[in-house]
Amino acid sequence: MQLIGFLSRRAFQAIFVLLGLSILIFVIARVLPGDPARTALGARAPQWVVDRLREDMHLNDPMHVQYFYWLTDAVQGDFGISLVTRRNVADDVKEFFPASLELVLFAGLITAVAGIGLGTLSARHKDKWIDNAVRIFSYAGVVTPSFVFAILFLLLFGLVLDWFPTIGRLSQDVPRPPTITGMMTIDALLAGQLATFWDALKHLILPALALAMGSMAQEARLTRATMSDNLTKDYIANKRALGVPERKVTGRFLLKVSLIPTVSIFGLDFAASLSNAFLVELIFVWPGISRYGVNAMLRKDLNAISAVILILGITFITVNIIVDLVVRGLDPRIRLRSARSD
Repeated sequence: MQLIGFLSRRAFQAIFVLLGLSILIFVIARVLPGDPARTALGARAPQWVVDRLREDMHLNDPMHVQYFYWLTDAVQGDFGISLVTRRNVADDVKEFFPASLELVLFAGLITAVAGIGLGTLSARHKDKWIDNAVRIFSYAGVVTPSFVFAILFLLLFGLVLDWFPTIGRLSQDVPRPPTITGMMTIDALLAGQLATFWDALKHLILPALALAMGSMAQEARLTRATMSDNLTKDYIANKRALGVPERKVTGRFLLKVSLIPTVSIFGLDFAASLSNAFLVELIFVWPGISRYGVNAMLRKDLNAISAVILILGITFITVNIIVDLVVRGLDPRIRLRSARSD
């Protein structure tokens, strides 16, 4: 019952957040300089054609009327026609969003495993050469943009060593799996196409690793800092005095508590990666939603801009709810406070 009440409150709050976000992005998209109809049709299009498109897009109506038409259609999953691709924006999102989600999920897996692992290793060997090496790596990873890693990995592992492919999601001579989730690796596994899965995984490794480097370094630093601080706590000394094995002390009593701030930052980094992956997607010619959204902004594609930002907002809200659930599971005190407030 506590979980249902928590989810109900967060879902109710999310409705107002999304409503405010929709108003904000709609107004910003409409007040940008330039005529979307003229931009879509080009400078040589006759004026009567431009006027007709403006009428179809309700651009001649007052702002609140335009928003009403847009919101009514958006609730039904209809975001209009993209002025760039000439397709329904919903179809574009169905094609591009799974590609970015697959990339971010794999990058998040790398971040979680490597970041927490390096942070734990660094904390257990504090002030030794392993700790110093991890700290140097962390500082370098935090200050270096992801597109620098993308270019470096592409040149080194893609062109010089030729270990991984560098363009797209799948090789041309490899059969595509049937579209189930839109994510190549998962769809290939569900279809039993192991060769396709392996090829899609090889295409995924370099862009995911480049996207994960910054978050991985930050998670390693944060995990090391929190574990080093908790190592001095009395309850850890008590467990050691009772003869509890060091591995059990680290895994069950130390790491669980130390992961709370790490999980919180990881959730924010994960959601932000979905919108910040533009340059990585551009370098590896990855057909993702971030690249699609930036191209829409450059060409003033109002329908695509509104849809992409709204979807990214939904992603942020969903990830934050999941992070709150994980934190509640890691720290019983949070569940207890929530139960008392109910």
